Amino acid sequence: MGNGLSDQPKYLSSIFQSFHIAILGLDSAGKTTILYRLQFNEFVNTVPTKGFNSEKVKLSLPGSRTVTFHFWDVGGQEKLRPLWKSYTRCTDGIIFVVDSVDTERMEEAKTELHKIAKSSENQGVPLLVVANKQDLRNSLSLEEIEKLLALKELGPRHALAPAGVLRHHR
Repeated sequence: MGNGLSDQPKYLSSIFQSFHIAILGLDSAGKTTILYRLQFNEFVNTVPTKGFNSEKVKLSLPGSRTVTFHFWDVGGQEKLRPLWKSYTRCTDGIIFVVDSVDTERMEEAKTELHKIAKSSENQGVPLLVVANKQDLRNSLSLEEIEKLLALKELGPRHALAPAGVLRHHR
């Protein structure tokens, strides 16, 4: 699994001032909810994204330094997925959000995830897979999601993290 960005604040702030991050995943996975949770530190009711949302989030680091994350939350409907490449072309990282309860679409999520991760433009780009809705009944475990998405095939540049929609999830 990969290292968290917060593990390296001094290193990050001395080299990078800002990061561009694409948030991708199938429709209704919770991408926009996660974006606005990061932006406002609260849950916001959202509607399906018909194109993209863009937000800047500043993270304060020790020594009065800040790092800015530019997030691009791109709609996950099938007709919008060809546009994903436009948002990952020059990105510093990719967050791929998966609905942990939607077992019927896990194979579709795997296909789209591997398509993006294995694209020549994205070689070496860090990938965070967020298993969203972990706090809902009947959600798959992280181990099940890792297996169903065949994350080990993606190599060491990925990490898997849980997220919840109803309450804070560690």
